[in-house]
Amino acid sequence: MPLPSPRLDDRTFQDIVDEAKRLIPRYCPEWTNHNVSDPGVALIELFAWMSEMVLYRVNQVPERLYTHFLNMVGIEPFAPSVARTDVTFWLTTVLEDDVLIRAGTEVTTVATAAGGAPVVFTTTSDLVVSPPVLEAAMTATAAGQVRDVWQDLRFDPSGVACFPSPDLTPGDALLLGFAESLAGVALRLTVEAQAEGIGVDPRRPPLAWEVWNGEGWIPVAVHADTTGGLNRAGEITLMVPVEHAPATVGNRSAYWLRVRLLRPVDGQPTYKASPKVRSVEAAALGGTVAAEHAELAPPEQIGRSDGQPAQTYAVSRAPVLPRREGEHVEVVDDDDVQRWTEVADFSGSGPRDRHYVWDSGSGVVRFGPRVRYPDGTTRQHGAIPRDGSRIRVSGYRHGGGAHGNVGARTLSLLRSTVPFVEGVVNLEPARGGVDAETVAEAKVRGPLTLRTGQRAVTAGDFERLTLEASPEVARARCQSAGRGNGAVQLLVVPQVRGDVAGHRLDDYAIGSGLMERISTHLDAHRVVGTAVEVSTPYYQGISVVALVHAAPGRPVALVRQRAVDALNRFVNPLVGGVDGTGWPFDADLNVAVVTQVLESVEGLDRVEEALLFEYDLRTGRRLGAAKDVIRLDRQSLFLSAGHQVVVR
Repeated sequence: MPLPSPRLDDRTFQDIVDEAKRLIPRYCPEWTNHNVSDPGVALIELFAWMSEMVLYRVNQVPERLYTHFLNMVGIEPFAPSVARTDVTFWLTTVLEDDVLIRAGTEVTTVATAAGGAPVVFTTTSDLVVSPPVLEAAMTATAAGQVRDVWQDLRFDPSGVACFPSPDLTPGDALLLGFAESLAGVALRLTVEAQAEGIGVDPRRPPLAWEVWNGEGWIPVAVHADTTGGLNRAGEITLMVPVEHAPATVGNRSAYWLRVRLLRPVDGQPTYKASPKVRSVEAAALGGTVAAEHAELAPPEQIGRSDGQPAQTYAVSRAPVLPRREGEHVEVVDDDDVQRWTEVADFSGSGPRDRHYVWDSGSGVVRFGPRVRYPDGTTRQHGAIPRDGSRIRVSGYRHGGGAHGNVGARTLSLLRSTVPFVEGVVNLEPARGGVDAETVAEAKVRGPLTLRTGQRAVTAGDFERLTLEASPEVARARCQSAGRGNGAVQLLVVPQVRGDVAGHRLDDYAIGSGLMERISTHLDAHRVVGTAVEVSTPYYQGISVVALVHAAPGRPVALVRQRAVDALNRFVNPLVGGVDGTGWPFDADLNVAVVTQVLESVEGLDRVEEALLFEYDLRTGRRLGAAKDVIRLDRQSLFLSAGHQVVVR
């Protein structure tokens, strides 16, 4: 059991009042009225209240010492995590030359009417928008038969049938090959087509646009389509992902883009005959690049060395984001510029090692201390900058926090003019921003870290280290990979912000950046020979259909909304379950529990019937018949979707 925290003085308000009243006969015997209405008793109670406040502060001393102890052993709060998203820059017109948008270009949201500062995002890499060169075309059947139609597309006046199978088999495709990668390009295809594909819904044609990323075909978002699904002449604007690799199709190597025929769903009309394309012209309207919630700080001199050990200096803006290439501390001695090396701590630093520690949360730069050892000797851990030398940083990025999780199409302003660029927008919301760890949270984590050490041995060690890898990790579950080779599998649930009713399956995907941070952190702490597989749980959709009765006089619409909200919260990976910390792994869901949740809703009189359905989170359809119990396997979690509550 944990050691009890001592109370240095456990007297309460009433104890102090009673003690003061007992002293009245000794020091003031003529005072005989000790009722609460007496002005003297009122003064006693006033001073007793003030004394109790002082005692409360005194009793916080052990808590303060506990915090200092955690600082001493190196338990520091996590710095905030940055939100990330892709931003698209739109060109003023179609250009024949490359357009370069440099890394560090800043885009912002619009300032609020209440005077709130705009949220600033910065691009993380250079973006080069090049004119696309279309140089090949193929058609492919679902069975894999490929035909070169490049010459037909260029010279045959009757055009090329996009889907070559006579029966229009789902999986047939038209492939367009480009000379260079289209990664991140906002691509406009100007298409001359014949109205052969009569019968489809032009707003929802059974088509999928895809590009090859080196491992498989990944989807391409359709930004606009005036062809009605390749039924007429028009333009198709595609937002190509930032991944596009070459592939060989029909003995021709190129960067391939394809449009594939899908199987119709939910009564979706399909083509009666394959659409025919007579010509295709490609142009670049803009480009997409990754951006993060950060601002760039220029090179900054943070002080002058006094030649003493354990010097500290602070940059002007904090918190500071993890350093990238080119972001470091320099010591300038006359005209000699020395680049020093950042380390996590000085435990392995010698007196000649040019090391420093840069705390991300506070922005403080520390140089090595001088330590006295039991034999009387002293050792300098890390070199000391020469007396009078200037300490400067080459530049850094600052920002982060949950307020960077801005919505889609909110990053719409450029902080500075970029040649040939007329506008910018984020087509998807930003995700991943997490506030800095609070002191209270660090106090809870500290003992766990000290008790288990920094080596991943048990399942609990893997889960704790995964949570420490990034504030973007909400939950982690470690279990055997089931292959008989000692491998472990980590199921990671990322932080998802916003109302749980708006949570979708794609919100729980792990981005490449977060996956890399988790893998790197675990690799540094795992036992040699232990294989670690990081993935996400399988999210089983749950749809509840319920017939309930509202209490007399309660608004039906309000009761229905409260019931749906309660179901969304209860069946959720992050805030679900009985204790509100996320639906447990291996915990089944049954009608009785759902009924109890509904009966607890304010304004609901009784539940007449409740049904459980499995739900396909991709197609948005209920699966099979209603069930009394839905089982959950060891690699899955429940996620609410499509609840229907009828209130009478």
